[in-house]
Amino acid sequence: MDDTPKFGENDRMPATRIETRRGWIGTRRLDVIEAVQRALLIGLKLPEDDRCIRLLEYEHDAMIVPKGRGPSYTVIEITLFSGRSLDAKRRLYAALAGELSAFDVPARDIKTILVEVPPENWGLRGLPASEINLGYKIDV
Repeated sequence: MDDTPKFGENDRMPATRIETRRGWIGTRRLDVIEAVQRALLIGLKLPEDDRCIRLLEYEHDAMIVPKGRGPSYTVIEITLFSGRSLDAKRRLYAALAGELSAFDVPARDIKTILVEVPPENWGLRGLPASEINLGYKIDV
């Protein structure tokens, strides 16, 4: 019998932060969050209920963007366990571009940053995640 603590439904990873300038999203905040969630499911093959996404909108003078980028320039930073394959990362990048295109965000206006953390450096319920049965594969 496996006595490894099981991953609970209230624990979430990866942790995703969407940062952009205020104005272009309007009342579609939840729609944008759900689009990023769908891309995470496709790219990283996460369970449907694995959710931890934050959306931050900045005033125009609080975010400098690269020259030639539009008003919808978006940075998506995903902190996740290390171990995903390059193919999984490619799927994720393509899925993010596809999902955000529905909001007229061109692929050139999307910057995705993956911050990979070893499971022993991620604490859940007072334990290192390396000691918890996550219930899904990381090395996809």
